Amino acid sequence: MAKRIDLNCDGGESFGIFKIGNDEEMMKHVTSISIGCGFHGGDPHVMRKTVNLAKKYGVGVGAHPGYPDLIGFGRRRLEVTPEEAKDYILYQVGALKQFCEAAGVKLQHAKPHGQFYNMAWTNEPLARAILDAIREIKPEPIFLALYNTLPYQLAESMGMKVAGELYADLDYTPEGTTVIKKTHGEIDVKATVEKVVKMVVEGKVMATNGKEIEVKGNTICFHGDNPRGPEIVESVKGALEKKGVKIVPLSQQY
Repeated sequence: MAKRIDLNCDGGESFGIFKIGNDEEMMKHVTSISIGCGFHGGDPHVMRKTVNLAKKYGVGVGAHPGYPDLIGFGRRRLEVTPEEAKDYILYQVGALKQFCEAAGVKLQHAKPHGQFYNMAWTNEPLARAILDAIREIKPEPIFLALYNTLPYQLAESMGMKVAGELYADLDYTPEGTTVIKKTHGEIDVKATVEKVVKMVVEGKVMATNGKEIEVKGNTICFHGDNPRGPEIVESVKGALEKKGVKIVPLSQQY
């Protein structure tokens, strides 16, 4: 059976008069989108417009809840209690889910943003709070996570639907986690394409120490705020299809 992969992007992160990313151009090439829910980026109007754009292009919709940190775009570390974390997830995902229902589309997945998710890699109470919140959303959305991290392992042990996520435009540490960037620098498109093909076909990626590590996933993340995002995802999609990989949304993999 041919390999199947979902192409997802983070989007819907503009707010007010501030424009971030190029959602419509990205949605011409991806199969899923994780939409900002107003805390790190996005606002009610952007959420509605982005959900409707996803419906127009037949793209699966997911929620991308973050820390309440507009000025830092959710990429700064905040100390929150598990109870606060759970409330943040329910509040944000619930809001996006209502926009999905208004547009007549299904909420496909949920994926915490930036440091909200990264801090859960080593903080079990925080990870459990995030997962407990997602399990209370009905129907339960698919949870996106790096496969070798604590949240992924916990989600599996809890019997949740969890999708392993690969990152096209982030570097990997020797431990298999990703290096968070406050801003995206210049991206080598050719090198990024080669990296993603190797991850999908061979299950390997070069870490920051120069050694290959094993990776696993059924969805690839592209950041919508990357200036070359549309070019990167289009190039990756073409290269994967040449290798016989089928590009399908997560909803068709479960």
